Amino acid sequence: CRGSLSQQVIQKYALERDSQPQTYGIGIKEIWEVPAGQCQPGLVVHSTGWPLDTQTYGGSFIYHLDNNQVAVGFVVGLDYQNPYLSPFEEFQRFKTHPEIRKTFIGGRRIAYGARALTEGGLQSLPKLAFRGGVLVGDAAGFLNVPRIKGIHTAMKSGMLAAEAVFPVLESPEAAEAATGGKTAYAYEDLFKQSWAYRELYSVRNIRPAFKWGLFPAMAYTGLEQYVLKGKMPWTIKHHGADHSALKKAAAARPIDYPKPDGELTFDRMSSVFLANLSHEENQPSHLKLKNPQTMLDVNLKEYAAPETRYCPAGVYEIVEENGKPQLQINAQNCVHCKTCDIKDPTQNIVWVCPEGGSGPNYGAM
Repeated sequence: CRGSLSQQVIQKYALERDSQPQTYGIGIKEIWEVPAGQCQPGLVVHSTGWPLDTQTYGGSFIYHLDNNQVAVGFVVGLDYQNPYLSPFEEFQRFKTHPEIRKTFIGGRRIAYGARALTEGGLQSLPKLAFRGGVLVGDAAGFLNVPRIKGIHTAMKSGMLAAEAVFPVLESPEAAEAATGGKTAYAYEDLFKQSWAYRELYSVRNIRPAFKWGLFPAMAYTGLEQYVLKGKMPWTIKHHGADHSALKKAAAARPIDYPKPDGELTFDRMSSVFLANLSHEENQPSHLKLKNPQTMLDVNLKEYAAPETRYCPAGVYEIVEENGKPQLQINAQNCVHCKTCDIKDPTQNIVWVCPEGGSGPNYGAM
């Protein structure tokens, strides 16, 4: 999702010129080991909304696994408006719901992680092919947002790309003649003829409908999916770029999150420990600032330093140095979710690949 190389390719070849801006969510996930009577292998639970306000898109997933393990996660759309919102804290608060907490009481966390999700769907897909290459999977944005599933469409996109590329490798001249010199774009044609395209087409309006708020979106989703069966003659536009959705701090209300209890809810530092990070302390920071002063002059003064809240790993901190606020970047805590690169209101943060391939070492995640 939002890969460093695919970002450069999309920009270099203007592959997004005919598509809407990509929109994202941040998914935060924990794996728990729970008492035997609290695990029901195969049970899947999804929810929408709470504890988020009705203008913020998001929801949860709970998967009961084997060996008394339960995976729980929460996704928050990165088009949220309140700069005081913390996706991590919303996730912790979600677990306190009476019907949710009963699954985890008496258990222990064994893993933690986070990543961004591409939520734009069909409207935000860039051109999939360019001279010398193709975009597949999350690099393009094939996630089925309502189902929170994209592995099947990512695999299909790879298969379609192979079907398009193989004839060119086998006989370049024959392929060129058969396609009228458009061999690079055969992949896009195959995608539009596939079940993957039909699947994404049928759900293309669900995510953008949430720009109207939770209840109108739920009513519309019911109409579209159960009455019209995904065959609407219209396509709803997205809200725009995620970073531009953030309100100024003066126009927003601070959120008072409860302190973690250490049993069901936790702080970010104890959570990051479970991500098995392997950054070297003295390696160059992979989190670059185009203009460091902007983080103080704009982000802090106008938006109350939202990077200190939207980051699920506590990478960004405002500290006092010689009586003045400074931004401290704890790059060694980064779990590589890409949220800062997406949500920063000034687009001043650039996430680059870290030295030596270091980062989180996810196992069961």
